[in-house]
Amino acid sequence: MPGNIARLAKLFALLLLLPQAGLAVTIDAARVWPAQDYTRLTLESTKPVTFNMFTLSNPDRVVVDLMDVDLHGALDGLSGKIASDDPYVKSIRVGQYKPGVVRLVLDVKVAAKPQLFSLNPVAQYGHRLVLDVYPVVPADPLMALAINAEKKLPPDPASGVQVASAPVETRNEQASAPPPATPPAKPVIAAPAKVRTEPGTRMIVVVIDAGHGGEDPGAHGKHGTLEKNVTLAIARRLKKQVDETGTMRAVLTRDGDYFIELGHRVVKARNVHADLFVSIHADSFVKSKASGSSVFALSEHGATSAAAKMLAKRENEADLIGGVNTSGKDPYLVQTLLDLSQTAQISDSLKLGSNVLRELGGINKLHHRHVEQAGFAVLKAPDIPSILVETAFISNPKEELKLKDEAYQEKLARAILGGIKRYFAQNPALSRQKVAEAE
Repeated sequence: MPGNIARLAKLFALLLLLPQAGLAVTIDAARVWPAQDYTRLTLESTKPVTFNMFTLSNPDRVVVDLMDVDLHGALDGLSGKIASDDPYVKSIRVGQYKPGVVRLVLDVKVAAKPQLFSLNPVAQYGHRLVLDVYPVVPADPLMALAINAEKKLPPDPASGVQVASAPVETRNEQASAPPPATPPAKPVIAAPAKVRTEPGTRMIVVVIDAGHGGEDPGAHGKHGTLEKNVTLAIARRLKKQVDETGTMRAVLTRDGDYFIELGHRVVKARNVHADLFVSIHADSFVKSKASGSSVFALSEHGATSAAAKMLAKRENEADLIGGVNTSGKDPYLVQTLLDLSQTAQISDSLKLGSNVLRELGGINKLHHRHVEQAGFAVLKAPDIPSILVETAFISNPKEELKLKDEAYQEKLARAILGGIKRYFAQNPALSRQKVAEAE
């Protein structure tokens, strides 16, 4: 009898460690998205998860407690998803902390400022719990570009070029407010075939935005091609070509597979004092015969067509799919997007877009023969000419295959660069003095 009682007691203790039948939430998928500015961990489930989070120091750790969650499922392999080159997370440990509580302990490489939030089901996703691990001291975007420029593309000493500085990548970064714009200085004189800078001016900075990324795959083709992969491939090629001009420097909003909030893509461009902002996308339509390239600019007064309005709505929903923490909006970001007049920006954007569209017409049919306009959130930098390029229709099987082709990606990048050069040839850029010293 005493032996039976002891065995029953052990069994009861074991049962206490297991989630109650019918109440346990199973984590169906676990994904880790490392980026230069922060690392994101996403846990997906069919039911919402109750959670708690705190940090510890000496050593630095982020601790997340999950209530009434099954210890197994996707959590089993979570520790193996941390790459050795992850900039912020060293390792993850998962275990049963106490009855009804599963604990995740993230050993971090630097003092962290984490954000933990939940997302309701949307698109192909169920309930998601998202942990963004930011460093307490964020990377300096201007210093990053200055160092990168010095290593890879030193300016001609005889030209006296001042190199602006910037970040290379990120997702939902907590970008700091950019410094006030510096008054215009000497103009950059440009020829039709090549943009040139005069002594005393700085490099032209072009921010290239690869659409979608991470949790947000964008559109997909019949053969399984994802828009986020195509846009990144073209953006990288365009950056390389821009840098090779010797007169312009390109900055990618993301240089990997991770998500960046639409508004923060704008903030990133302003932080590096960008002269242009070019967002790369691949269009999609319910009818697979739709084809051709398009260019879009911002509109403050409604879309120029029903199709442009629908496209803007779809692109603006990227934040819902990619996952944004709506509880902590940056007040400066709101001012950046809403308070300032954008009339001049839109005028310059239309000029830029027309030149890019003309070049794209040389390698692909045009879906629209003029620059369309709509309320794209990613184009709302008040002081930076900004365009969104729909390179081709990924939903068209023939164009999907072209978008996957490296040689065609190179042609697309070359066409966009040709449009940028034409724009500066017709509209000489005004340089900001000593941008690298602004901060």
